[in-house]
Amino acid sequence: MSPSYEIRSMTSNDEQPTAPVVCTACGTTNRVPLSEVAETIEQHNERVHDGVAEAEVDPDVADQLADLVARDLGFLDE
Repeated sequence: MSPSYEIRSMTSNDEQPTAPVVCTACGTTNRVPLSEVAETIEQHNERVHDGVAEAEVDPDVADQLADLVARDLGFLDE
């Protein structure tokens, strides 16, 4: 069972929301500011895995975010 994560919202002007980035190939998890997620993943995969897509936003968080966006856009209205 994977750990439960939540997307953190801003609490002050100095903090950005973060998301967990996991790399199962390395066995690592890091929290990264949302504005840096794509670049961090790309750089890690290029530097450590010769461009192979190993690191990713934690799949559970990505699913939660997709559900929130779908609800916000009205795709899940009953």
